[in-house]
Amino acid sequence: MLSPIEKMLFILLALFAIGATYVGFRDMYLTINRGQGKLHFENLFRRAFTAVRVYITQETTLKTRRVSSLFHLGIVLGFTFYFLINAIDLLIGMVDGFEDSLKNLDGFGLVVYDGYRLLGDLLSIAVLVGVVYFILRRLVLPNREELTYHDGVLLHPKVQAGGQLNDSMIVAVFILIHVGARFVGEAVIVAQTGADPFMPFATLVSPLFAGLPAEGLQGLRHIMWWLALGGILIFTPYFPYTKHAHLFMAPLNYLTRPNRTSLGELDPIDFEDEEKEQFGAAKLEDLSKTQIFDAFACIQCNRCQDVCPAYVTGKELSPSALEVNKRYFIRENMTDLANGAESTWPLMGSVISESAVWACTACGACIDICPTGNEPMHDILDIRRNAVLMEASFPDELATAFNGMERQGNPWGIGESRFAWADGLDVPVPTVEENPDFDILYWVGCAASYDDRARNTARSLVKVMHAAGVNFAVLGELENCTGDSARRGGNEYLYFELASANVETLNEIAPRRIVATCPHCLHNLGKEYHQFGGNYDVIHHTELIEELIKAEKLPETARPTSWSNVTFHDPCYLGRHNDIVDAPRNALSSLGAELIEMPRNGTNSFCCGAGGAQFWKEEEHGHTAVNLERYAEATQTGAEVVAVGCPFCMQMFESARANTAGEGPIVKDVVELIAEQMAPQRVPEAAN
Repeated sequence: MLSPIEKMLFILLALFAIGATYVGFRDMYLTINRGQGKLHFENLFRRAFTAVRVYITQETTLKTRRVSSLFHLGIVLGFTFYFLINAIDLLIGMVDGFEDSLKNLDGFGLVVYDGYRLLGDLLSIAVLVGVVYFILRRLVLPNREELTYHDGVLLHPKVQAGGQLNDSMIVAVFILIHVGARFVGEAVIVAQTGADPFMPFATLVSPLFAGLPAEGLQGLRHIMWWLALGGILIFTPYFPYTKHAHLFMAPLNYLTRPNRTSLGELDPIDFEDEEKEQFGAAKLEDLSKTQIFDAFACIQCNRCQDVCPAYVTGKELSPSALEVNKRYFIRENMTDLANGAESTWPLMGSVISESAVWACTACGACIDICPTGNEPMHDILDIRRNAVLMEASFPDELATAFNGMERQGNPWGIGESRFAWADGLDVPVPTVEENPDFDILYWVGCAASYDDRARNTARSLVKVMHAAGVNFAVLGELENCTGDSARRGGNEYLYFELASANVETLNEIAPRRIVATCPHCLHNLGKEYHQFGGNYDVIHHTELIEELIKAEKLPETARPTSWSNVTFHDPCYLGRHNDIVDAPRNALSSLGAELIEMPRNGTNSFCCGAGGAQFWKEEEHGHTAVNLERYAEATQTGAEVVAVGCPFCMQMFESARANTAGEGPIVKDVVELIAEQMAPQRVPEAAN
C-alpha cells in the first residue's frame, strides 16, 4: 500500500524508535535489578498460566468498581487484539500484494479473516468508548474522587502538581489517535469498497467519506495508516516512563513475584550472613526486585487505599501514594539508577511519611485488592525494619512490647505463670509432659494466657474439647510468644530469636496437629515458621469446632439459643491471610445461630485495628479510630452479638463498645457462645 518513499521513511522512523525505546526499557530493567533478591521464574508454566488468566479475565480488576472495570476490560481486550491488528496492518502497508491475498482468501481462511475484521471493528469501539469514559471520569464524573488523596498524604511534588492527570491524558490521547485513526482508516476502506457486514461500525461511519474522490479516499487512508502505526513509533520511547507500562508489567508482575504461603508471609532476614550490613529498607536499592517491579506495574487506580483501614479512617497512609511516589522518584532518576548511582532520597520521608509507616495494620487488604499484583504492605514493613534495626527509631510504646517479648515471653511484660489461665477450671488441662500421646496441641498464645478477657476463650475451648472427647495437651510453661508483633513491628531480630526457640521446642515435641485460638499465632506457626525449620499442621479453633459438629461430638445443649442473631467479624489473619472463612460461619449456623453479614465480610473484611503491632501503640492521628469504624458497621447490622475468632479483635471491639456506653452488640468468641451453653452456670457477659 505504501509508496517506496513512505516505506523508507517508516523504516528510518522505526529504527529511531527502536533505539530510543531500547534505552528506556534497558534503564527499566537495570533499575529493577538494583533491588535485592531475585525475580522468580520457578514453576514457569504455572506462573505463566496465572499471569495470562489474570490479564485476560481481569478477575482482580473486576472485584470492585464494576462499571469502570468493565470499561477497562474492553480496553484490555481491544488493546491486546491490536497487537495482531498492528502486525497485519504493517504487512498491508509494507508488503505489496499482501492486502490482495487477504481479500482472495476462501474457505476456512475467509472465515478466520471475517472473524478478525469483526473483532477488530467491535473492539475498536470498545477501546474508544472506554478511553472516552476514563477521560470523563478523570475530569468531570463524580467518581473522579476515587483518583484523589485526602490531605496529609505525602505526595511527590509532580503528583501534587497534577502529574498523574498529565500522564493519563497523554496516554489517553495516544490511544484515541492510534485506535481512532485505524478505525477511520477502516471506514475509509468501506467507503471505497462498499458496506461490509463484518465491519458494522466502520460501515456506519463510512458515509462521512462518501463524497470524497478516489484519490482523496486513498490519501486519507494513507494518513490514517501513518497516524495509527507511526503514532506507535513516536509513543514507544515514552512508554517506559508512563503508567501505560502496566499493560505488560502487570502480567509480568504475576509471573515473577514470590510464591508465598500467604499474601502476608514476610521474607526472613539472614542474620548469619556476616557480610550483610543493611537490615530493612532505607532507600530504593534496599527493596527487593519485586518491590521495585511493583512501581512499574502500578496502574495508579487507588483501589488499595479504598480498602486500607488507615486511609479510610483519615490517617496519612495511602498504599497507592507509596507506589506512585516510588514511580515518580524512579522516573526522575532512572538513568542514574540504571548506571549504578546510589539513590539520594530516603524511602521514609520521600515516598511515605513516618506517620504513615506506623499507621499500617498489616491487614493485607492492599495486596488482596491490587489488580496488578503489587504488595505495598511488604514495602512498609521493610521500612519499619530499617527504622527499628538500623536507626532504633520506633514509637515509644513498642519498646514495652519488645522488652516484654524478649524478657517475659509476652508483649504485656507480665512475669506471672503462663499457665495461670487454667486455674480454677472444673476440667483437666493436661500438659505435654502429663499427656505425651496427645492428638492435638493447643497453642494458647499470649493473649489468652495473660489478658483477662481473652482467657475466657481458652477456658471455653478447653471445655468444648473436653466435652467432645478430644485428646489434647498444652505446652504450659514451655510455650512462648510467637513473635508476630515483633515481626510486624519491624523487630525482625527479636522475631528470629523467638521463632527459632519455639521451633526447637515444637520439633522436639513433634505435634501431629496444632490448634490456635489466635489467628496471628495460627499464621506464624503455620505460614512463617517453615522459614526456621518448623513445618506444622495448624488449624483455627473454629475449624476444630466445625469438625466436631460434623462428627456429632458436641452435645445438643451447645446451641446459642439465647441470641436471636449474630454477625461474624472476619479477623484479617484468619480470612484474608489464611482463607479461613467458612468454618466459623458453619460452626455458628450449624448450632442454630441466625447469621447476619456485615457489608465487608470474608476475605473483604475490614480490619479491627490491632494488627501490625498497632495493639501495642497509640493509633496514628485520623478522623476516627479503626476499631470504631468496624464496630459501627457491626452495630448497623442490628445483630445482638458480634462474634469473633481472635483475642485482639475481641479487645478492640470491647474498647469500641465501651466508647459507645455499651449500646452496641456484645462481643463473644465463637467458642464462648458454644461453651457457655454447656457450662453449669452461664459464662459472664463481656460487659461484666
